[in-house]
Amino acid sequence: MKTVKKAIITDAGFASRYLPITKTIPKAMVPIGAKPAMQLCVEECVEAGIEEIIIVATPNTMARDIYENYFHDKAENVRNLLEKQGKSERFEPVEEVLNFPKITVIEQDESLPYGNGSPIVSAKSFVENEDAFVVLYSDDLIFGNSDVKTLIETYAGNEDAKAVIAAQEMPEEVWEKYGMVALKENGTLSHIVEKPKSKELSPSNLASYGRYLLTPEVFEYLVPSNTGLDGELWTVDAITKLAEHGDVLVAKSSGKWMTTGDPKNYFMTILEYVLDNADYADEVCEICYNYNKEKNI
Repeated sequence: MKTVKKAIITDAGFASRYLPITKTIPKAMVPIGAKPAMQLCVEECVEAGIEEIIIVATPNTMARDIYENYFHDKAENVRNLLEKQGKSERFEPVEEVLNFPKITVIEQDESLPYGNGSPIVSAKSFVENEDAFVVLYSDDLIFGNSDVKTLIETYAGNEDAKAVIAAQEMPEEVWEKYGMVALKENGTLSHIVEKPKSKELSPSNLASYGRYLLTPEVFEYLVPSNTGLDGELWTVDAITKLAEHGDVLVAKSSGKWMTTGDPKNYFMTILEYVLDNADYADEVCEICYNYNKEKNI
């Protein structure tokens, strides 16, 4: 039986829409509640039984050191201070991070073209001998259930598949913002239409996003010479090539997909997380209610 043990999580961009904060910290380290977005991605992998995670960081920045520190530094000075203060329980979230499965941090290969496929190529040596591996874009967060688990379970029943991609049904007013999934007659992936300019051009109501299960065969097409739109190396272009040579399955998300790609959606993601997870969710709702009342909304 084929196994899926490794995951690649990408955060290899400069996040210019988040400047100035992202000149100092990677975007995936901005907090969602009390945890950075990257940790939520790691936890999704852990829930699915992933044994090793490769984080791909932006080159020539402090990003690699920040991730290394966050996931591996034992912070003994913090532990000792909390023990002296009788507040040892506050260190428990740090212990949880330190007890994650193996996390390896690398930098994206600078010689590769710009594009969301380049971080995956940068991690090729870690996964090329695996049966399959999963890829997460840290811009995309899943609340409620692990999409990584859904991808692996889908693959377990269809091990001849070339890949599995996650998709979520979306209302037509946002189809032009996403990659919309076109299906073959057998229900597998045909191709993805990136940001259709009208609803008539969208092949379905299913949007693809940054959760993929890939087989090493993807590296036959995810190569620097195969750049696409705007001269970038696109993961979906390589997945479309896989679909031409076999089945690429489409797994509907069992959770709720939220994106942190820009400050507005980042705030909406925080709000969703707080309302579902924080013990002060009722107070947030009350603030919103009072605001709407004052504004006669």
